[in-house]
Amino acid sequence: MKNLHTSGKRKTAIARATLKQGSGIVRINKIPVNLIGQKTSMLKLLEPLILAGDVAGKVDIDVNVSGGGITGQAEASRLAIAKALVNFAKGDKLKDVFLNYDRNLLVADVRRKEPAKPNRHGQARAKVQKSYR
Repeated sequence: MKNLHTSGKRKTAIARATLKQGSGIVRINKIPVNLIGQKTSMLKLLEPLILAGDVAGKVDIDVNVSGGGITGQAEASRLAIAKALVNFAKGDKLKDVFLNYDRNLLVADVRRKEPAKPNRHGQARAKVQKSYR
């Protein structure tokens, strides 16, 4: 089996996952997923692996993630991992399981920060107060 490459994005975080035949080891930036400090991020990353069940035990996944914050990186990595597992499993069964659980496992959230406007003190929409007297 060849290596599978997938990517996931969330806000400004970009995750690139490489999946290869193995024994179920998942690393995020060369750190095993169960050693990630933030508990909520770790649980978010484990969701696709738990849902995939025995499929996740047959492969090793290495994820390189950069940009964004802790939560954005976790969600981008989660998306990349889920996409890789679906591509590896080939059938629609795992895809349906992921979509029924949480659509964001396979579909990227396209929302981005609105760019700031001039003369608005760095905010996108807040208006400057006017006095009519």
